[in-house]
Amino acid sequence: MLASLLVAGGGFTPPKVDYHALAPEIILAAGLCVVLIVDLFVSESKKWLTATLAGFSLLAALLPVVTLAVVGSEVRSMFDGRYVVDNFSLIMKAMFLITGYVVVLLSTNEIEEGGYYQGEYYVLLLASVLGMVMMTSARDLIGVFVALEFLSIPAYMLAAWRKRDTKSNEAGMKYFLLGVFASAMLLYGMSLLYGVANSTLLVDIGEAITITGQYKAVEALAVVFVVVGFAFKVSAVPFHSWAPDTYEGAPTPVTAFLSVASKAGGFVALVTMLYLAFPHAEKVWQPFIFVLAALTMTVGNVVALKQTNIVRMLAYSSISQGGFILMPLVVAGTKATGTSLKTVVVYLLAYAATNLGVFAVVIAVSRKTRSGEISSFGGLFSYAPGLAALMTFLLASLAGIPPFGGWFAKLNAFRAVLEAGTTLGYAIAIIGAVNTVVAFGYYGNIMREMWMKPAPDGDTAPITTPTSLLAALVITGSSTLVLGILPGLVLRFGDLSALTGALSR
Repeated sequence: MLASLLVAGGGFTPPKVDYHALAPEIILAAGLCVVLIVDLFVSESKKWLTATLAGFSLLAALLPVVTLAVVGSEVRSMFDGRYVVDNFSLIMKAMFLITGYVVVLLSTNEIEEGGYYQGEYYVLLLASVLGMVMMTSARDLIGVFVALEFLSIPAYMLAAWRKRDTKSNEAGMKYFLLGVFASAMLLYGMSLLYGVANSTLLVDIGEAITITGQYKAVEALAVVFVVVGFAFKVSAVPFHSWAPDTYEGAPTPVTAFLSVASKAGGFVALVTMLYLAFPHAEKVWQPFIFVLAALTMTVGNVVALKQTNIVRMLAYSSISQGGFILMPLVVAGTKATGTSLKTVVVYLLAYAATNLGVFAVVIAVSRKTRSGEISSFGGLFSYAPGLAALMTFLLASLAGIPPFGGWFAKLNAFRAVLEAGTTLGYAIAIIGAVNTVVAFGYYGNIMREMWMKPAPDGDTAPITTPTSLLAALVITGSSTLVLGILPGLVLRFGDLSALTGALSR
């Protein structure tokens, strides 16, 4: 009634809400509530329903993403441009939802305590995915920060899920403390941006932050703080110290989730800020991104060579892959702007499929060996040839060997930096090429263990793979192969003119 009177008097105009565009978020929020209620009221013997409901919620949220993509490339803008659904957000939403579903499949037989399924786990997982889905459409400082915290806070609790395990407690505490520190730095940078631009809308900030006016020092400081805040989130060196211990201490499905979805969420936010809020500040962030990319891929690869625990090795592998994802952003402020953005999206898609598949194989093998050591993969081909072959393909993809998704992602990253024709572009290409060779050292070590070494203690009993885990292996393996064999399909997903078009407004 009050709203009607205000509208009639010209004092209030209700915001336009596109419920079709918001359908993925609405379905996820509803699914989260249903899982929470079911967990409260069903008996312990039926707690498995929470995993099933979580999986169905993620698949149901994927349906409106598909229908929005089928309808056309129309940009749906709400709340004065603060929440936008475009090609960029749709492909990222789809990636997060599918990743969440695969993590549910990985978790079904792993996340148990006392023999019972934990409904709270799936509530936290859905909440974190909801934050990632929101992040893809946020075009406002407040929206970006709220979405980032929405995805991060549940992840802190998931990392410490094994309450009686000191390593898990350490993982959660390190992740929480450094995550809060990163959020504080990010929030400080955002407050400076608001003070200079007098607006929280990213496009308005992009017009105000030019690093040439009266407040150029404050603007440069704001850009640095924001980039550093997101560097923590994507575990870029030297802000990566939380990642190895967190990945090793967290349950393996949670580690897979953090290494793929959480990292991708940070990259989505970073890309959005660079392209929309800092398009005229490239002289500040380009050299910074160059140093971050070079250090991240180099340190990640070198330290990974020394690891004997496979999860810890994959943690440093994830760090180094983050360096390759940062590589195209080094030339994002040049004529290769569109190509750089497309390359980042393609790399995130290929990396998500491949890395989830690797963790699925690790879970399958560790169910038999009860070990996280690389040596526990010895002789895998002799008693599980299918898993050994799949792991070989996935590792080859991470190393950038054709015809798998990773090779096309790396090829596009090199092409983007070389097309720019800048000194920084050529330099980062050389560093990336050297690191590509180095990375094969530790990926090849796992292959050697599987194919050439004997099984530990001569145990060649076959591995029993649960149906849910088998489904995750099929989804990730086939996706990795398709992304490598049909690169045209991937490039079409990378047509992101809607986001880059905001630069000219």
